[in-house]
Amino acid sequence: MLRFDPFSDIDALTRGLLTNQAGSNRSPRFMPMDLYKVDDHYVLTADLPGVDPGSIDVNVDNGTLTLTAHRSARSEESVQWLASERFFGTYRRQLSLGEGIDTTGINATYENGVLTVTIPMSERAKPRRITVSHTGNERSIEPTTVEAD
Repeated sequence: MLRFDPFSDIDALTRGLLTNQAGSNRSPRFMPMDLYKVDDHYVLTADLPGVDPGSIDVNVDNGTLTLTAHRSARSEESVQWLASERFFGTYRRQLSLGEGIDTTGINATYENGVLTVTIPMSERAKPRRITVSHTGNERSIEPTTVEAD
């Protein structure tokens, strides 16, 4: 007896469209990252184990921060693979930067397989205390009585 499940084909197609970037099953799926704010800047950390530091590119264009990195596949032809689960290929992640970011002050470091990008806020976007001034013409309001008719 054959079973036909029309939804399994749709599920497989949807999974393929949503999870697979261009390339084979060995292509990187995503670049896991954390983003948090400390004082007057943001810090982005992204896991990129085994990536050649020379292949990492951090680019800002028109309010979009783009992180790109590449991990090469092993090209040893005489190897008999018993398991091959690590992804290779190009990783790419884009983030839209909001108003108030100092794009000229962005810097990045790569250490122990982790890319760290520091994104400073611009001076105009930093919180600041505004002093309230007052004039010397202080008047008190005198109570008045209204007589009832």
